[in-house]
Amino acid sequence: MIGCHGQAKKQKPWEESVCIPFLVRVPGGQGGSKIEPVLDSIDIMPTLLGMCGVPVPDTVQGTDASPLLRGQDVPELDGALLACHFPFHQWHASKGGREYRGVRTTRYTYCRDLNGPWLLYDNETDPYQLTNLADKPETAVIQSELDALLNRKLARIGDEFRPGLEYVLERGVKLDENNNVPTYADHGPTE
Repeated sequence: MIGCHGQAKKQKPWEESVCIPFLVRVPGGQGGSKIEPVLDSIDIMPTLLGMCGVPVPDTVQGTDASPLLRGQDVPELDGALLACHFPFHQWHASKGGREYRGVRTTRYTYCRDLNGPWLLYDNETDPYQLTNLADKPETAVIQSELDALLNRKLARIGDEFRPGLEYVLERGVKLDENNNVPTYADHGPTE
């Protein structure tokens, strides 16, 4: 985040934290180009398999975006899922951290936390994400569409969007005295 939005480091839903370039060099390919659809991290592996002509296993959740590199459309690429399952350490709840789920489309960033809609930015007209449009009457329709997209993405992967502590306790992770997940840097190797 490097100080943007008064934040540091990662785990946040703002552009500085979630926008990661995906650079691909295709042997024998054309010169450089920029592709508009937003890929999700789970799309990387099937895209690489598709570029190599290897069938994508049915068990893979992501989408093969390799047709984009050949100038074809891939309708399934409707945005990237954003998620923070359990805010910890640098963005612990005591520092304003929160669980959230969201989507980043080619134009919008939308997130909700456990209390409901939290952030909505029009990245085309507000590339620095300075004006939060969440719960504004003039953006109610687009917010509803983005919320529906988010619900479809969460349903597709079986994410119930529960409080983060439930996931941690369910998996038997031991927390420190501040309800943080201990890391090697804090306490040496974790058990």
